[in-house]
Amino acid sequence: MNAAPSEIHFTSGGTEADNWALRGIAYSLKEKGNHIITAETEHPAVIDTCKDLEKEGFDVSFLFTDNIGSVHPHDLEAEIRPETILISIMHSNNEVGTINLVHKYAEAAHEAGVLFHSDLVQSYGKIPIDVKLLDVDLGSVSSHKIYGPKGIGALYIRQGIEIEQLLFGGHQERNRRGGTENVPGIVGFGKAAELRASRLEQDSIRLKNLAASFFERLSEEVGGVKINGHPSRRIPGHLSIVFDGVDGEALLMNLDTTGISASAGAACSSGAIKMSSVLKAIGLSEDEALGTLRVSFGRDNSEEDVSVAVSAIKEHVARLRKTIPEAVSS
Repeated sequence: MNAAPSEIHFTSGGTEADNWALRGIAYSLKEKGNHIITAETEHPAVIDTCKDLEKEGFDVSFLFTDNIGSVHPHDLEAEIRPETILISIMHSNNEVGTINLVHKYAEAAHEAGVLFHSDLVQSYGKIPIDVKLLDVDLGSVSSHKIYGPKGIGALYIRQGIEIEQLLFGGHQERNRRGGTENVPGIVGFGKAAELRASRLEQDSIRLKNLAASFFERLSEEVGGVKINGHPSRRIPGHLSIVFDGVDGEALLMNLDTTGISASAGAACSSGAIKMSSVLKAIGLSEDEALGTLRVSFGRDNSEEDVSVAVSAIKEHVARLRKTIPEAVSS
């Protein structure tokens, strides 16, 4: 990350790091202002924390995104006010994979004298992250996203930034986070970071190629598919795909029986379809969200896995598309 050891503060994970960044800065600067800016496509760790801060009297602007899930820098600049104290926009989107123009957002924030936080969790360990080049004031990362142990993460806090602590009862983490450190977790996180750094470039290229091969074969052999998010400026190995005329949940369950894991873009709760807020934000219709599947490739996947997955999807999609009229009529 190109951060000094004194700028890294260990947490229980990315969620705590996001909470600490938002609440810690909000409480620290509440005498200066009460306005926070974020995007409607952020992770729930940011969205829900901001909504809770609203209950405490803070004013939060949730910016709209374009159809690839990215905030335009001009829209951000237009939202900044004299009372704005913090801007929080993720580096890359966990649902559609788009990599955001974080350095542009940080530049806009700093020109207005505002602090900038970014949730780096999805990008860290997959693409190069340099907090100095990105010019972020605070950044959240998590261990399990880079094959490290669960229950450990970190918040980068740039030297000189004043932040309120959330956990009291001890002087750990430079008097900023009370509680005994998770030493085995920290060691595991450190080793995972070391290993990811040594393979970052080669793995990024390999994962990018696997995802490209996967989507190309789906387009040829299955048809009726399109990618959500930016076509190229995206996390290596990450794909959010709309399958026309297919119920994503049904496809997901069929793939699960064949040992293929993925996630859907909509979920059924009490008989009602609940669209992903991110897919809704980028303008997808309910049918498109219902037919969306998120697929990610990792370090252990190969071209053989691509063939197995495409073959299974081809079979299940063909059958599901034939049953759609019957499902609708019933």
